[in-house]
Amino acid sequence: MPVLKKSALDAYVKARFGPAAELLAYGPIGKETKGARYKQYGYGAPVRLTFRTTGDQTRQVVLGTMSPGPFGHEHPADRAQAMLWDYDCYGRLPGHIAALDVGAFTARGELMSVAAAKEFFLLTEWSEGDTYHKDLERLADAVRPTALDRKRTAALADYLATIHRVKRRDPQLYRRRLRELLGHGECIMGLTDSYPDRCGFITEGLLQRIEVACNAWRWRLRGKHARLSQVHGDFHPWNVLFRRGVDFSVLDRSRGEWGEPADDVTSMSMNYLFFSLCRHGTLKGPLEVLFHAFWARYLSRSHDQGVLAATAPFFAFRGLVLASPLWYPKLTLTVRKKIFRFIENVLAVPRFDPADVNRYCE
Repeated sequence: MPVLKKSALDAYVKARFGPAAELLAYGPIGKETKGARYKQYGYGAPVRLTFRTTGDQTRQVVLGTMSPGPFGHEHPADRAQAMLWDYDCYGRLPGHIAALDVGAFTARGELMSVAAAKEFFLLTEWSEGDTYHKDLERLADAVRPTALDRKRTAALADYLATIHRVKRRDPQLYRRRLRELLGHGECIMGLTDSYPDRCGFITEGLLQRIEVACNAWRWRLRGKHARLSQVHGDFHPWNVLFRRGVDFSVLDRSRGEWGEPADDVTSMSMNYLFFSLCRHGTLKGPLEVLFHAFWARYLSRSHDQGVLAATAPFFAFRGLVLASPLWYPKLTLTVRKKIFRFIENVLAVPRFDPADVNRYCE
């Protein structure tokens, strides 16, 4: 990301929000919003801008960028594609923060139209709230879930069931999304390529077996194009901001407006398992209660039992992220082993059974 200059930011704010706009402050969004006990890696460093507008009103926005990296982000065009897609699609998902502008930095650090662009940025609204991972960290040490914990889990499941009801008839697009699950730089093959040549028990042979099994699942699912639905695409706890009660917004939908509902459901439910594994070595306690409550609520509201026969490669994708020594360098070897056992065992069965989740980890 180019060095941010106050003069360039002030000029941009005036151009975008009117000549009366005045930049008051800017700085990176702190770890209290984007960080976590375990997660260390990310695709960029968002910056919050605070400025005064006409009528002496104060407004806050977020300037997001994407750093060069190994997950299909090596070239400026890769990063530009992501920013342009974000700007186009954020506003079409219920509850998502609004994208206000998309633009670029020049070689001199100026923010302007795309003709002379070197790197792109995305401007979104600022939303108050705490990312849901804070709830999960607390629940890992709790005795039982609170009534609010149960309500939030139900709200998340209801949200997914609601957005997934919107369908699209496009067999080739469904196949593309399955193909990208394997081959996209941010997905399975990008992740396996990011692992060290050897990391304890994680060998090239193990990663290759997972890729092969996931490709078999791609062929198993590719004819189920009637399942193509509106999706978030990256529905994990760091992309959900809760305010009071069950009021929440979602952030950073990714990789496609349309896809397989199992992508969203596995992305969230895998984290109930993950935080419990990190604390207890198994799924137990409040996180076990909420894992099963999430699945039961989603299945009852979506009426989609078929999702259980589509989860395997998506669980593999999410497991490869959570077990990654790059994304989560502080995990114990024991936790990584359990995640990989979960991946291999889920890939080996034709239908995921939420009741068997601890058996899949053994």
